[in-house]
Amino acid sequence: MLSINSKAPDIELKTDESFFSPEDYNNKNLIVFFFPKADTSGCTSEALAFSKLKKEFENHETIIIGISKDNPEKQKKFKEKHKLNCILGADHETDICEQYGVWVEKSMYGRKYMGIQRTTFFINKKGEIKFIWPKVKVNGHAEDVLKKVKELN
Repeated sequence: MLSINSKAPDIELKTDESFFSPEDYNNKNLIVFFFPKADTSGCTSEALAFSKLKKEFENHETIIIGISKDNPEKQKKFKEKHKLNCILGADHETDICEQYGVWVEKSMYGRKYMGIQRTTFFINKKGEIKFIWPKVKVNGHAEDVLKKVKELN
């Protein structure tokens, strides 16, 4: 896992609409929320909450991108189905997830498997990680992130 004040790895990946690269967030803050799987209940609630607050984040020069292992087509369907307005990145090779330390071994009902740990990063305009929310609980999370953006911006 990365640490506070460390340089954030660049994010370059396909999205629900096109391609996301450092030029897209140059001189802006960036919220990156990693979520396990598109169109599941917790992930939908989280994406809806960030979408609802998108304008407020933009007022603080902050872009939001949600990233999961799903492919761009699934991300696009997820976005359309729930009328989401945040960017959805498709890290189907898990390169970005691994760089950010969120591709981890998980366990459910005694079965071990690899998956994304729900984590959010706040990256400032200089590309430094200013805050990390590990093992996110969805309820109230987007609001907590916005509060921290307002504090640190």
